[in-house]
Amino acid sequence: MTKIIITGAKGRMGQTIVSCATRFPEIQVVGQIDAGDDLAKVISTADVVIDFSSHAATPGITTLCAKHRKALVIGTTGHTDTDTFEIKKNKAAIPIVWASNFSTGVNTLFWLTRKAAEILGPDFDLEVVEMHHRHKHDAPSGTAKTLAEILAEVRRVHLSDAARHGRHGLVGERTQSEIGIHSIRGGDVVGDHTVVFGGAGERVELTHKASSRETFANGALRAALWAVKQKPGLYNMQDVLGLK
Repeated sequence: MTKIIITGAKGRMGQTIVSCATRFPEIQVVGQIDAGDDLAKVISTADVVIDFSSHAATPGITTLCAKHRKALVIGTTGHTDTDTFEIKKNKAAIPIVWASNFSTGVNTLFWLTRKAAEILGPDFDLEVVEMHHRHKHDAPSGTAKTLAEILAEVRRVHLSDAARHGRHGLVGERTQSEIGIHSIRGGDVVGDHTVVFGGAGERVELTHKASSRETFANGALRAALWAVKQKPGLYNMQDVLGLK
């Protein structure tokens, strides 16, 4: 039996993970932590923590997990460079699965995006479009950032230089090196992501649409079961799914 604590348990994803965990006979939820609760008081009872709290809380949670040698699954997004540094410095102490998206389908999209970019080459223009519900705080989504990072890696450019977040006014012709990233917000959309490869006379589009948060919750629970068996290090869902 793998014992799990969920942080951010009262949020949309946290509640979904709690619900989905009841369908995993090998999992026991021993703690549901949210704002105002003290994770330190219960962390000793768990094997792994699943964090869907907030980007600001994640570094402290990571440090606490490292102190108690507890595996960690991170699902928060919108991290600053400082947040990222604080999280990564604990990878030598515990196994950390850090993913922008825990969906099997999205991680397949990551793999397909890389292959398409490699095959189609530099003559195709690259654009990423994402849509989420009106309550989402950060933009672009973590998944969209990952897709753009994959494209930048294949093109061997720095995303910070190549990214174009929307376009307005007289921006001039599109350059060959830029990677467009566009965020749409509205309604109750769980998460839609499309990668567009625009060529002369043809266009390739890769799209994933999520209709339920259970897709992400089940992936996070799968990652937790996998993480407790790993050596310390920094992993993602590509590792969990064996796609690397």
